[in-house]
Amino acid sequence: MQSAQKAWAELENAVKLVDLHRDALYGYDEAEQKSIADEHPWKNEPHYFQNVRISAVALLKMVMHARSGGSIEVMGMMQGKILGNTFVVTDVFRLPVEGTETRVNATEEASEYMAQYTVLCRNSGRMENIVGWYHSHPGYGCWLSGIDVQTQMTQQSFLDPFLAIVIDPDRTISAGKVEIGAFRTFPESYKPPTSSGGEEYQTIPLNKIEDFGAHASQYYSLEVSHYKSSLDSHLLELLWNKYWVSTLSQSPLFTNREYGSKQMLDLSQKITNAEKNIQASSRGGPRKSAKYTELEKIVKDSNKITGEETNGLLAGEVKARLFNGVGAAASVQP
Repeated sequence: MQSAQKAWAELENAVKLVDLHRDALYGYDEAEQKSIADEHPWKNEPHYFQNVRISAVALLKMVMHARSGGSIEVMGMMQGKILGNTFVVTDVFRLPVEGTETRVNATEEASEYMAQYTVLCRNSGRMENIVGWYHSHPGYGCWLSGIDVQTQMTQQSFLDPFLAIVIDPDRTISAGKVEIGAFRTFPESYKPPTSSGGEEYQTIPLNKIEDFGAHASQYYSLEVSHYKSSLDSHLLELLWNKYWVSTLSQSPLFTNREYGSKQMLDLSQKITNAEKNIQASSRGGPRKSAKYTELEKIVKDSNKITGEETNGLLAGEVKARLFNGVGAAASVQP
């Protein structure tokens, strides 16, 4: 049981244990943070921030919140501090917002809630600042839409340093590890250098591709890593002791079957579009580069779906062999 817990918390999501005695990443020096804010080195360097470190409990809270929304986007805020060119996220809290399947809207009630929550935290001795916001993209990957870009630009203008995190709860369940992305936007006057195309490919549904590509040059991604303190370890152990049965008994193929069906439908539409484009290009002359790029993306998407379905089937088979019939041998004996 402990090995299964370790596999999720430490191996799949690369959660590293910090100093058991000092838990240094949780220490907050208010004077140091004020000095960093006064110097604001990120004002002169659009790529100043490069890394994000998120506590294991904060990560778990974001995933649970995102998963609770189903197909509706949810939103919350992150608390923490700045350490060099790194955001350190120590905790998160959800916001009472109105969400849809394509966007999430913060209301006056959410702003009042955030202000009251921050005051209560400071009154209880928790001095960490709000360092960013998170929201979910159920089933369509981790990136910033046009609305997200405008929201992040506004927050960076008034509350910098500020970070945006996106979590895909559906892909998290299918992949077995957290699908997460961290982003910051560029100033409006800044023109980033042309991308070399080295970024990792990700599957985007057809109805999101246009929005995905239209704003990709307005922000950049940060490297995400996770850590856990001694208190995090204790809390994760308590949660595991309570939910280990349901964790082992559930199958991503059943809990995430709607997402799997949407992936198959989206892939079939991409294949149909690719076939039409190939036929059109063959009539007007060969255009191999664009044609094969489209087919390569389809192959990557299909390989991703195949891998997730195969992993789900194998996991179900292993559990069946391990647990089906347990106790039957004892009941047969005279």
